[in-house]
Formats: sequence, C-alpha cells, structure tokens
Amino acid sequence: MTMTNGASPLDDFRALALAPLPDHGAARAEAEARQTQLIKPAGSLGRLEDIALWLASVTGKPPRVESPRVVVFAAAHGVADEGVSAFPLSVNSAMLAAFREGHAAINQMCAASNVALSVFDLALDVPSGNIAVEDAFASSRATAATLAFGLEAINQVDCLGLGEMGIANTTVAAALYTALFGGTGADWVGAGTGVEGATLAHKADVVDRVVARVAGERDPLVLLQRIGGREIAAMAGAILAARSQNVPVVIDGFVATAAAALIHAIHPDAIAHCLFAHRSAEAAHGRVLERLGVVPLLDLGMRLGEGTGAALALSIVRAAAACHSDMATFAEAGVAGPA
Repeated sequence: MTMTNGASPLDDFRALALAPLPDHGAARAEAEARQTQLIKPAGSLGRLEDIALWLASVTGKPPRVESPRVVVFAAAHGVADEGVSAFPLSVNSAMLAAFREGHAAINQMCAASNVALSVFDLALDVPSGNIAVEDAFASSRATAATLAFGLEAINQVDCLGLGEMGIANTTVAAALYTALFGGTGADWVGAGTGVEGATLAHKADVVDRVVARVAGERDPLVLLQRIGGREIAAMAGAILAARSQNVPVVIDGFVATAAAALIHAIHPDAIAHCLFAHRSAEAAHGRVLERLGVVPLLDLGMRLGEGTGAALALSIVRAAAACHSDMATFAEAGVAGPA
C-alpha cells in the first residue's frame, strides 16, 4: 500500500485537499456591494445572485465565465462481469465514438449552451479490477497516476463541468457511498442503465460483497484504490487541481458526485469550489447531497450521466455571472434606486 520510504503516492493528493487557500473575502465583499447597486430589486434574481457571489469567492475576481468546458472521463469496469448492468461492456466504445462524432446527448447540450466539450478515454479496452473480488487499481501508484491524469482537465478552463461514462459505474458509485456512509447496498443502488426487480436486488448484493471485502477501511483515497474506477479517480484529481487553481467546478450526477464525496471525506471544505448541477433520478443521489450539505441547482428527473446535468448548469452559471458583471447599476443607468 505504501512505498518503501514510508510515503504513499496518494499523500500528495491528500495534501492538495488539505492545503490552505487564499482568502478571497475581499472579492466576495466587492461582489456583494455591486449586487446591491444593480438595476433590480434586492434578491430578485434569487439563486443566481448566490452563484455570482460563489464565483467571486472561488476565483478572487469579479464573476465572469468566458471559457467553460465539460470534461467527460470514460472508463470500463470489471464488475460489469457480475451482471449488474442492462448493457454489455461493448457499449462503452460505441458511446465514446458517439461523443467524438457529436451524436450523444452531451454534444447537443454543450452546443446549445455554447460550452466546450472534451472526452477522455481511460483505457476502455482494459477494465479495472472486478471489485466484487479484487481491488479496482492494482496499487496506490496506479491510483495516483489516474488522479494525476485528472489534473490535466483544467487547462484553459475558467469553469469546469465534470461528467463520466462507463457501464456498471453506478454500481461502483453505490459501493463507494456504502463504504463512506454505511448502510447496505440496497440503500444506495438505483436503476442505473435501467435494471429493476431481481437484477436490481442482485446489484445490491454485489455492492454488499464489495463493501464486505474492504470492511474497516476508512481512508477515502484507499477506498478509491480498492473500489473506485478510473473515471472517478480522474474526476477526483480534477476537483483537487481546480481547487488549487481557484477554478469553479460544476459536478454532474450520481457517479460524478462520488468523486466529490471522496474529497469531502478528506476535508469538507475541499469541495467549497464545487456546485452540484442537479439531483439525479437515482433515488440515493438526494441522500448523498444531503450528506455533503449541498443543494443541487436543478431537479429534472435525469440520470443519464455524460456530464449532461453539468452542461445545463454551466449555462445557468454563465448567465449568473453575466447578469452580475454586465448589468448596469442604478447610477450607470440613471435609474432611481430604492428609497
């Protein structure tokens, strides 16, 4: 689990989650002051006003979003061999091709929202370990390498949306939630690709086997090594990199939230730069969000993944920034302010 000198390759990532960040209170205070002078009744833009202040708090700058990007990490999971999904592993490659050819839902949502899209293939032809019987990653070094891959996602991005694709990854996410929060597999599994009845019960049983195999492990990054897939590791790495570089992050749904939950388990403040796009139709997602103490932006009954919720939310974040920074003040517009 550790290197011969006593240090784990995962320690650097733990340090990123725990490192102190600059105090951006002055930028937030400036944004709050401007908010009171915009040509609108106080509070009339509701949560959009909160988002603008959040942007200032994260970036240390006036709220503005000019180069948003959704990054989708695609990975294959050995636990698919346990029959937990309605689709075979071969769908992974077909979906990756659809992303690259512009045919998938995420392509349409990014185009409609004027948001850039990047898709990364995390060795789709080599599934991670079948977590029902073995660790997802062979070593902490392999886990760290995939975390590090996620660091590259924030290049030339001023607001990052995170998404994923991988057959059986809702099983992986459910196993991580069970290990982090307790309960049984039945408390955390959902339909995923559309399973129900006996298959859904079997999926819960598989999660219970996974958690029993790692019983007693509490270190979030070790749980990532033993249970999490490559896309979850890459998203966790991207969250940490964004934190260190003052980049706001918009988290997609059930699986993407698992990456944030692991970082939150290291330190709750380590996800303060994250906004949660939506409440997935996966029933357990709402409970996860409550555990994290966050309120999702949207609730549209979606459970597709692919970063689709993040793309929709990014359009709202961009609108919130534009209203805050580009709307006139009472003085600029020559409009009488409130009495």
